[in-house]
Amino acid sequence: MQCSWKAVLLLALASSAIQYTAFRTFTTKSFQVCPIPNPNNCSPGQDPTESPDRLCEDGQLTNSNISRKTHILILATTRSGSTFLGQLFNQHTDVFYLFEPLYHVEYTLMPKISNSQSATDRRVMLGASRDLLRSLYDCDLYIMENYITPQPLNHTTDRLFRRGASKALCSPPVCDALGHTDIYPEEGDCVKKCGTLNLTLAMESCKEHRHVAIKTVRVSEVNDLRALVEDPRLNLKVIQLVRDPRAIITSRTIAFVDEYRSWGIWKTTGRRPKNLDVTQLTPICEDYFHSVSTGLSRPPWLKGRYMLLRYEDLARNPMKKVEEIYDFVGIPLDANVQRWILNNTKADESSPKEIYGTSRNSSTTAEAWRLTLPYDIVEFIQKTCPQVMVQLGYKTVRSSQDLKNLSYNLIEDRSFPPFL
Repeated sequence: MQCSWKAVLLLALASSAIQYTAFRTFTTKSFQVCPIPNPNNCSPGQDPTESPDRLCEDGQLTNSNISRKTHILILATTRSGSTFLGQLFNQHTDVFYLFEPLYHVEYTLMPKISNSQSATDRRVMLGASRDLLRSLYDCDLYIMENYITPQPLNHTTDRLFRRGASKALCSPPVCDALGHTDIYPEEGDCVKKCGTLNLTLAMESCKEHRHVAIKTVRVSEVNDLRALVEDPRLNLKVIQLVRDPRAIITSRTIAFVDEYRSWGIWKTTGRRPKNLDVTQLTPICEDYFHSVSTGLSRPPWLKGRYMLLRYEDLARNPMKKVEEIYDFVGIPLDANVQRWILNNTKADESSPKEIYGTSRNSSTTAEAWRLTLPYDIVEFIQKTCPQVMVQLGYKTVRSSQDLKNLSYNLIEDRSFPPFL
């Protein structure tokens, strides 16, 4: 079957439109702050003398949208405990939470860029991601329609990724079926009872909430977020969540059986496959090392904007860490969050667990990998990722006995205070 020249032209135009959207943030002109302070426009914690109320672009004054909202970004990698951390914001009455909206950017653009993931391709993806995040923090959810297939009609869709993971999207005014409740519904119940998502109502809900939090595993390093961190229209707080690479690989072999089949074979048979995909491990360690190095070097542009959090510290003492987290973002801790922690971190270990669930004994879960991952795999990971293991305070083990001995603590007593 042959395509007419008109069809080819239409496809080319569609591709160009997508490329333009993706590049918009990457190529956008940087704003210069105009020295006209207005204390009424300051975000919480800002010095009025340092807070502009207008921005300069090419010498022209434009009204800025400096917001009283706090914008929170959870920066993580897959199977690092980010769903658990996300719930600590999702349960807050004043927080509008979105679960992995960048999934749609990846799903839309990946088939249209080369498999080589060149620097240009990465810029395309990063530019689109930053553009989307910036709009979502401003409660512009219509931008999602550019990345949802089929495109929503009348601003309604049933294709938003993990819609049920957001309490705000399962509650009035977005959904009246479940009503207002402190009890977080199961994702399936939300999708089943609420039906299609009305993006207009979702935008209204976002604007009614005082703060916006977003979780993503699709941004590699904190340096990729610099344009957003320095944007004076945002009050962005970045929480980088890290986890022991040995635990991440263990979790991925369980959650992604097909994708991590070679690791699973090694884990089951004790023999390392010749076709082991080491690139499923190395980016974890490299991205962690580079991103954490940036954060711990405390560059001026991250002052007051960056917090490093080890999942193990959160799992072992969730109430203490959540107090530190909320102190960092500058939001009063909500009783709903405290209640959720009490109800979801001391779960019965004999009860069945949903692979993406959050109800479990968090302290035990943080160490569970030690009982299932063979020592030879552990040793391989330790030799592949020595820098980040030292950087984050994860101790190496020298024998299978030490690995299985849970009384031997593998987490150094390290403090990573926020950069304030």
